[in-house]
Amino acid sequence: MAERSFAKEVEKLRLGAGEEFAGEGILAITKALLQCGVGYVGGYQGAPISHLMDVLADAQDILGELGVHFEASASEATATAMLAASVHYPIRGAATFKSTVGTNVASDALANLASGGVTGGALIIVGEDYGEGSSIMQERSHAFAMKSQVWLLDPRPNLPSIVKAVEDGFELSEASNTPVMLQVRIRCCHVHGHFIAKDNKRPPMSVADALAAPRRDTGRIVLPPASFLHEKEKVAKRWPAAVNFLRERKINEIFGSDHGSVGIVMQGGMYNSVIRALQRLGLADTYGDTDVPLYVLNAVYPLIDDEFLAFCEGKQAVLVVEEGQPNYIEQAFAAMLHKAGRGTKLVGKEHLPMAGEYTGQVMLDGIGSFLRANAPHLLPGEVRAPNKVGEGVDAADLVNVVPGRPPGFCIGCPERPIFAATKLVEQELGKHHIASDIGCHLFSIMPPFELGATTMGYGLGPASASAFNSPEAKRRSISFVGDGGFWHNGLTSSIGNAVFNKNDGVIVIVDNFYSAATGGQDILSSRASNRTKSTKHPITEAVKGMGVKWLRHIDRTYDVGKMRAALHEALTTEEKGPKVIVASSECMLNRQRREKPLVDKAIKGGKRVVKPKFGVDEDICTGDHACMRLSGCPSLSVKSLDDPLRDDPVASIDQNCVGCGNCGEVADAAVLCPSFYRADVVHNPGRWDRFLEGARRAAIGLLQRRRERRRLVFADA
Repeated sequence: MAERSFAKEVEKLRLGAGEEFAGEGILAITKALLQCGVGYVGGYQGAPISHLMDVLADAQDILGELGVHFEASASEATATAMLAASVHYPIRGAATFKSTVGTNVASDALANLASGGVTGGALIIVGEDYGEGSSIMQERSHAFAMKSQVWLLDPRPNLPSIVKAVEDGFELSEASNTPVMLQVRIRCCHVHGHFIAKDNKRPPMSVADALAAPRRDTGRIVLPPASFLHEKEKVAKRWPAAVNFLRERKINEIFGSDHGSVGIVMQGGMYNSVIRALQRLGLADTYGDTDVPLYVLNAVYPLIDDEFLAFCEGKQAVLVVEEGQPNYIEQAFAAMLHKAGRGTKLVGKEHLPMAGEYTGQVMLDGIGSFLRANAPHLLPGEVRAPNKVGEGVDAADLVNVVPGRPPGFCIGCPERPIFAATKLVEQELGKHHIASDIGCHLFSIMPPFELGATTMGYGLGPASASAFNSPEAKRRSISFVGDGGFWHNGLTSSIGNAVFNKNDGVIVIVDNFYSAATGGQDILSSRASNRTKSTKHPITEAVKGMGVKWLRHIDRTYDVGKMRAALHEALTTEEKGPKVIVASSECMLNRQRREKPLVDKAIKGGKRVVKPKFGVDEDICTGDHACMRLSGCPSLSVKSLDDPLRDDPVASIDQNCVGCGNCGEVADAAVLCPSFYRADVVHNPGRWDRFLEGARRAAIGLLQRRRERRRLVFADA
């Protein structure tokens, strides 16, 4: 159950020639694929490209009408390996995944695909996830394109340019027999706009047609001596073909004045930010017209020497706007100028940060600095002096103004009690080495749990603890892996590895029924029915199949006591070999997405609905806040009392509570104060409910009056 449905939006994919398409970038990419006659598509979800997979999943009826095969791939390597269908057959294929973690996983398949080359167009759409807001290590797709000799497109972030880049990518791939990567940043994925649509095309050859008439060419198979010939072909044939295509089609664009003493070269994805900075400097209008010459690289690899040198003709200085480090493009252009003996001054990181996302303010400051140093006459008088534009709160000052907001688990998350139980076990048995993994459960490294020492990749949590399973060890390691990571990579790389090497550590598989961190997509072990995918395959059966002997399944993680007991047993048992605990409870976000509309409909329809709410008895709460240190739920906060005799604020549960009961379970398991209570809120109560409510109120009133009389008696005495 994905976090967002595109069931209505995908109907726009049926638009024909001459009609105007309006929508989001990821929807436009899908439309472009269909207009290009794509034969098959595969991919793996991950920000900022997750919703592209969701769009494709919701559009399967339309894809089926056109004879397009779609798969939600097991991993990025699987998606890239799918493109083998384009090696021998003139079928256009596409794969999509998050970069750079996706390109890391896919690199083996990518290298082999690039070596043998393709006959049909092969397009890899990567969601570039670079910058401070990213959830991954900071790397760029550019290095993978260079390493494997695949061509890299980086279109301007507007719908016509994005759609054209998809078309150009397929044609470039076919013209040079090389896979092409299309890089789209978060702004590109989610930009809104419009373009004039074309008719969708059925693939001239479908995968079914290819199966009916198999082909093979030994020269395309990566095996010596062909693999060396592939390398020669890349340099002698494919590279020149790609450069000629890019030059003749004018894939890269030049804007602004034909003459000028300075110019700016940029990745296509940086165009909007550059224009906005020039606009704020008074050097461009709202339509992008500017007097500063701009060379926009919609293809950032390979680069075209004569095209760049022609742009530099007559210019004293050129600024290269290249987000991230190393500065591959700047280095390549510097080498071109040096070899050509040109005197144009090339600058980049002197005015722009070496690393980090080029936000609007960063771009404004950098371009302003470049122009003040090399062409101050272009700037209006009021912005020629440094720091006259874009002055604001310094980043260091911002830290002092805005409180820190570390990432954490959602309200009611079923993973929170798992780590509360882990903390309780550690209080009894001592600290353990804990290996984390990619996914929601990685938030356990943050307060209040502060658990986990490493994270080495998706599905590799237990593998990253394998070195600590020494026969001489007196204490076992603990490692975590999510259900998404388990099916992506963990079954073999972590579980299989642990069984084969007789590792003695404890492995906790966090099963929340979905690939939750990427948007709630279904996976093999999802409990829900899926009309196009096979689900309901238990993780426990897969683990047994790998040879695990010690296995425990907790089917309700909110039972902190039971979770704690399983962990304690795993850490203290005499049995050797990997100890695996599968901790299962549904992702609360997906559960709420499913249940809330049904509950609201029932209430509006007059049906009786009972909704649990939890609270804290202020008279009992001691105010030591231990419950928060073992829970961390955002709905569990503090409240100051009016009682002058109680200085410390007490625990309080706000209106965001979803009634999971974790706070009470933690308080009970940790033997904390019994101040938590549950109240069932009855909507549309019946006669029996009203009778019981009246009886309860009467009984409570009687007891309260009795207590008051006793208080008065003692007061008089």
